[in-house]
Amino acid sequence: MKSFAIAVLILFSIGITTAQQKKWTLEECVTYALQNNLTIEQFELDLENAVIDKSDALGAFLPTLSSSASVSERSGLVTNPNTNIIEPGQIFSTSAGINSGMRIFDGLRNIHQLNRAKLNTLANQYRLDDLKDDIRLNVANSYLQVISNKESLKVFRAQYAVTEQDVKRTKELVESGVLPRGDLLEIEATAASQEQQIVNGENQVLLSRIALAQLLQITDYENFDVADEEFNIPPSDVLNNSAKVIFDKALTFRNDIKFSETNVELAEKDLQIAKGANYPTIDAFFNYNTFYTNQFQTIPDPVDPVNNPPLAFRADFIDQLWLNDGISYGFQMNIPVFNGWATRNNVRRSKINLERNKLQLEQDKLNLETDINQAYVDVTNFFKTYEAAQKTLDARRLAYVYAKERYDVGLMNAFDFSQAQARLDNAEAEVIRTKYDYIFRLKVLEFYFGIPIALD
Repeated sequence: MKSFAIAVLILFSIGITTAQQKKWTLEECVTYALQNNLTIEQFELDLENAVIDKSDALGAFLPTLSSSASVSERSGLVTNPNTNIIEPGQIFSTSAGINSGMRIFDGLRNIHQLNRAKLNTLANQYRLDDLKDDIRLNVANSYLQVISNKESLKVFRAQYAVTEQDVKRTKELVESGVLPRGDLLEIEATAASQEQQIVNGENQVLLSRIALAQLLQITDYENFDVADEEFNIPPSDVLNNSAKVIFDKALTFRNDIKFSETNVELAEKDLQIAKGANYPTIDAFFNYNTFYTNQFQTIPDPVDPVNNPPLAFRADFIDQLWLNDGISYGFQMNIPVFNGWATRNNVRRSKINLERNKLQLEQDKLNLETDINQAYVDVTNFFKTYEAAQKTLDARRLAYVYAKERYDVGLMNAFDFSQAQARLDNAEAEVIRTKYDYIFRLKVLEFYFGIPIALD
């Protein structure tokens, strides 16, 4: 039994370790961010409210229906509901009714309210989708930063491994009297510098992982990590299109532009609703009411109504409901005449809001065009920078090989050799940085062209 318990604990701990060692892909990071972002949840609630507003607008076309009932008892000087005579007594009564009404015409405001509610639902959907687009870009950028830092750290460790071999070989040459001790000190100083590079690289990886985890709203920084993968320069035809072509296409599907366009349409509906207050409103109504009372009713004596006093009687509850019921129905018109310029001022405010939203739409288009032009230039420039860094790296590698050959035969001192190695290290780090800078900016430009973010 004890062995079984130990085995269960071991399996449980292995399961925890496996879960803790999960490494996230870009797709998993994006999916998680979209499912757990608090702002997205708030925007989704706004969208639900917009759907409810749409239901309210549809309900405005339907007639209202209500019912009422009351029971009361009064003593003292009361009004007999049967005779309408004020007399001392005690009255018990109950009444019930059904009321219905319907707006026939209100300056078409109900129609404009429905159309506005539909547009508002659409606008909230565009706003939500635009936020998701921004999150995808931010997650991709942070993800690539982690990958870039990890790749740089691999280079630093590989360089340090080579330097360790140089230290070992140089130490042997110094001990045999072939090289001076100063060369060993120089190589050891280079190794110490590379160790510091590794420490800094590990810190950069940790900080970039924390930044990505915070973006995903994950608090377990220590166990969060991304998949160990290396991305090559992806092929892309997006640069076959001009920045103007990319901008024209972006205008047709970008959610931020759609959101601004819908805001203009919403402002137009608000103006129509405000103008509708200048028109009269027409309502139809129908009411049915009945009551019961414990008071006696009087009727003339059927035998001799002139000489004999009236006969008093009290009808049953059901009979009174039929005898005392009544129906009213009709139409009511309200014509606005003057309300302190409130309607006129609302129309003026709506016109101002419409112009403001039109200006915002044009500003958003200008911002989008600027962003696309900048992204287009960035892709071109960063690719050239990457190519230049790659050429520099190739040259530094040849120079390093040549320097190492000279150093091994004693034709170069340790200081010059360490300088050659440092220049190679810097060139390799620059290639990694420019490669991922180019990949991200290429993906941004493709995103503006309607190509989903994906890293192959």
